[in-house]
Amino acid sequence: MDTLAGSHPRTLRTPAFLLAAVWLAAPLLSNVQAQGAPEPSDARTVAARVQSFYDQTRDVSADFYQTYVNQLYKRTDRSHGKVTFKKPGMMRWDYAQPNGKVIVSDGKRLVMYEPGEDGDKGQYAEQQVSGAQLPQALSFLMGTGRLEEGFTFRLLDAAREGYPNGDVLELQPKQPTPHYARILFYVERDPRLRGLVRRILIIDEAGNRNRFDFSALKFNASVSEEPFRWSPPVGSRKLELK
Repeated sequence: MDTLAGSHPRTLRTPAFLLAAVWLAAPLLSNVQAQGAPEPSDARTVAARVQSFYDQTRDVSADFYQTYVNQLYKRTDRSHGKVTFKKPGMMRWDYAQPNGKVIVSDGKRLVMYEPGEDGDKGQYAEQQVSGAQLPQALSFLMGTGRLEEGFTFRLLDAAREGYPNGDVLELQPKQPTPHYARILFYVERDPRLRGLVRRILIIDEAGNRNRFDFSALKFNASVSEEPFRWSPPVGSRKLELK
């Protein structure tokens, strides 16, 4: 996973964890479906359930716990924080200390900031969302795309994936992207919560695994646009993206 870590300017690619933004899909709890036994599912049906709940969501916030496994170095990094999304196209990731990273989009500009140490103002990178090399997945988050337009679907063996009471939906991009090879949704099957995504796993071509677990989900809370109009501290260094 690309990071903003380091003490000197360097070129960066768009961080893979931004793609996780797409998968904070969850149902409005006011739209709970009827009680009953879970029904058999196919991949397109599960994808449609997720899509349907996204269509009803104006804003969503959650606590997240991230686990990133680097296959080459056999290293696992863990972090956590809070994330908020607001249509159209706004999102903000606030990583808890000592990490302290902030990732913000106001719908037009994308800013990625990492604080420094011992008085250093830190460093950041930014680009226009309209010109960013982001996959179809991010435009879906912004309300400008649909899952079936960008992905093909397949259901995996949920028990083997450690999620026996739900559905594990694999998404593969129709157009190749350097950011990931496939994405897994861990989706609720219970009729009371059908379509809610509990976990996202992003896997790239090198086999690196970027997992997000979400909790304390809140929906349609009339989130203000002000937190998305954020700029890095004065004196922080600007890095170049490629």
